[in-house]
Amino acid sequence: MGVETMTETDFTDLSLVGRGKVRDIYKIEGKLVIVSTDRLSAFDVVLPDPIPHKGKVLNQLSVFWMKKTNHIAQNHLITDNINQYPVELAKYSKQLKGRSMLVKKASVFPVECIARGYIIGSGWAEYNSTGSISGIRLPKGLKQAEKLPEPVFTPSTKAEIGEHDQNISFDKVVNILGSETSKWLREKTLEIYRFGASWAEKRGIIIADTKFEFGVIDGDLAIVDEILTPDSSRFWPMDQYRVGMSPPSLDKQYVRDYLENLNWDKKPPAPGLPAEVVNNTSNKYLNIYKILTGSDL
Repeated sequence: MGVETMTETDFTDLSLVGRGKVRDIYKIEGKLVIVSTDRLSAFDVVLPDPIPHKGKVLNQLSVFWMKKTNHIAQNHLITDNINQYPVELAKYSKQLKGRSMLVKKASVFPVECIARGYIIGSGWAEYNSTGSISGIRLPKGLKQAEKLPEPVFTPSTKAEIGEHDQNISFDKVVNILGSETSKWLREKTLEIYRFGASWAEKRGIIIADTKFEFGVIDGDLAIVDEILTPDSSRFWPMDQYRVGMSPPSLDKQYVRDYLENLNWDKKPPAPGLPAEVVNNTSNKYLNIYKILTGSDL
């Protein structure tokens, strides 16, 4: 594609807080700068091939949703305008532009907050095994990819790199975080999901499920990290949706499906991706960004 990609930042004079599966995080003046690279993880393993434009899609789509949902729950975004960043970051403007945000520091909860409106993926597997997801009993006879009567909150543990998330019950969340906080997380997870799903449906897209991260900022509960991106959500074109099959997607499920057909044990090191898969993934990310925001990247 001839597009320059970013797999890792190296801002040597800044304080590196950590590198996640996708994001590099730096501390500056009591705040954080989060940089979305073009790394891609699948099955909690970082793949060797970067995806062109991916980091910018994740960053700018998250900013788009953070501005649209801050009436539901506050978030950690201060600005994504690099001209408003601390002066020490000016020398890195080229690397930061479009793929970074300046945010408030948060104490992040050790729970992934997942909303499911349709039954697919690990939820479908758990339902087939137990008739429930995360302890929530579901109607009998549901088919793959079927819409649920109501969206459900199905939290999970947060995996370290190379490990896998595990679905947990709401009671387990209460044990970890307490009743009041847990109820707030469930309420806001479902409320933001419903808002996003309604927005997407008007544009011909089904959001089958999504996951959020929350934390505490200056004593207040807030959403952090990313919101409704193709890394954290399943996006299905409405005109290709059929009950009983896994629909084509505009997210990283496409890569997962490719990897599932390989003889790989889902442990590091991950296999490389053919150029066609890399290009198709990049196009899917760009496409969902344009559909949801109405503008090109």
